[in-house]
Amino acid sequence: MTINLTRIYTKLGDTGETHLGDMSRVAKTDPRIEAYGTVDELNAQIGVALATAGMPAPYRDVLTRIQNDLFDVGADVCVPEGGKGESDRLRVIDTQTTWLEKQCDEVNDTLAPLTSFVLPGGTAAAAQLHVCRTVCRRAERRTLALGAAVNPEVIRYLNRLSDLLFILSRGCNGANEPLWKPGANR
Repeated sequence: MTINLTRIYTKLGDTGETHLGDMSRVAKTDPRIEAYGTVDELNAQIGVALATAGMPAPYRDVLTRIQNDLFDVGADVCVPEGGKGESDRLRVIDTQTTWLEKQCDEVNDTLAPLTSFVLPGGTAAAAQLHVCRTVCRRAERRTLALGAAVNPEVIRYLNRLSDLLFILSRGCNGANEPLWKPGANR
């Protein structure tokens, strides 16, 4: 698939509408736009995570691959499932989700067992990954709200991705995880 962007502004959205991937026109407030817009926001937050000091090199490689996959997620969500030209559409597939699961297992095996809930924070890299995790959960909720007209693998992918972002944040904090102390300030 070749992408050629010769002009960035088109003026087609000046009236508050935009095109979906199937070229249908919808309001920019359409739930589908909200869903893939949140995926785009997540990708930008991962970009901030990649620019954050203290991000381990192996995590950078994982996050860079995820950024590319998130463009696949956005391309998938921007076209309702089952429409015209379905066989030609870019859709998220199970191997992308399985890869996330493998990353979860590999990184989690290096971490100490959890003894409490983790407070978002610690190192700058861990804190930014927690921001990514919460944006990912919102992207998942927005995509779920689209109902049956969405590829179920996208939901699985986003769900697993939020798990991985949590695990990576734990790895960035190492042994100095900020843990919740229930009722500590009563």
